[in-house]
Amino acid sequence: MDHSGALAALIMFLLFYATDSVGAVPQLRRKSQVTGGLCAHLIQSAGFPCTEHLTKTKDGYLLGLQRVSSSSTIVRGEMGLPVLLIHGLFMAGDAWFMNSASESLGFILADQGFDVWVGNVRGTRWSHGHVSLSVKNKEFWDWSWEDLALYDLAEMIRYVNSITKAKIFVVGHSQGTIMSLAAFTKPDIVEMVQAAALLCPISYLNHITTDFVLRLVKMRFDEIILALGIHQLNFKSNMGTQIMDMMCDGRIHCDIWLSAITGKNCCFNDSRIDFYLEYEPHPSSSKNLHHLFQMIRKGSFSMYDYGMWRNLMHYNQPKPPVFDISQIPTSLPLWMGYGGNDALADVIDVQHTLKELKSKPDLLYIEEYGHIDFLLSIKANEDVYDNMIRFFNSVQKVSSYK
Repeated sequence: MDHSGALAALIMFLLFYATDSVGAVPQLRRKSQVTGGLCAHLIQSAGFPCTEHLTKTKDGYLLGLQRVSSSSTIVRGEMGLPVLLIHGLFMAGDAWFMNSASESLGFILADQGFDVWVGNVRGTRWSHGHVSLSVKNKEFWDWSWEDLALYDLAEMIRYVNSITKAKIFVVGHSQGTIMSLAAFTKPDIVEMVQAAALLCPISYLNHITTDFVLRLVKMRFDEIILALGIHQLNFKSNMGTQIMDMMCDGRIHCDIWLSAITGKNCCFNDSRIDFYLEYEPHPSSSKNLHHLFQMIRKGSFSMYDYGMWRNLMHYNQPKPPVFDISQIPTSLPLWMGYGGNDALADVIDVQHTLKELKSKPDLLYIEEYGHIDFLLSIKANEDVYDNMIRFFNSVQKVSSYK
């Protein structure tokens, strides 16, 4: 596929980003002004009890979490085991509720009796800013997935643990798995985790097969946007919305763009793309994109690389420290689901991750699944989630005997 049009659109996005005005824009991809939280927008309307929660990271970001319980009065009277859902890049907690109650993991887990907690990292629509920084400050966007792992995920786990007084099941997708694997190398975090299920697990990215992303890496797109002083990546801005409308205008369907980035997805309902785009994508930081592109170029799972001299200042060593996933304790049960058509969590990179882990995770491999299928497939309940829930139940059964 020729992706020159996409590259041109992204360059146009760069040229106009800093001067994005508040003028009238097409409304197809823009969600009307958000009022209320995620509970009111997507969860309570589906008949599921939901409460909003707020917690603060050690570096001052105010994170939104939602607590979801079963729509069934039979289950509702007693909270089950806590499960924390961690979303991927350019997504937020709404990603777990995009389809019907019988197809969306957040609803399915709640109806299975789990005490579902929905995480939203800094900068996303369902979190709440910072104690002192405005989103207009470049300092607000001075973070990467390393900070999401060691501050955001760490605080979410701590908060849920403090409320429930129980160890937590963690479920991550894509970037959520990067955060999880990095966080689990830290004893003070992993000690609060009962088990983890990782959808499209990533700790290495040097074998991605998406030509579109590889072109961006080759053209140093991440370095260009930072050099231009662009610190926030927000495709819901006025200019970002116009770019998305141009790219998804019927001549080139959005599912084609999605496949170009993530790999061919077999089983998600492309007729719902307009609905998905009412909520997605969420903002992220340019520094985060730069860190991900560093992973692709270097083939490493390391902290952010500031360059030799700044690394010496930050880390007291010329190269950034690695996240050594062999340090993840073998006592932590892991489950991983990955697909043969995933252009981001490539099978070779997943095998690299498995080789470095000291434990032997339970594995589910689905040849025809792409990166988004594990989240939005209309068959994911029977293909993926049933298997994952059996894993959680078996872990709980074993732990109850200890």
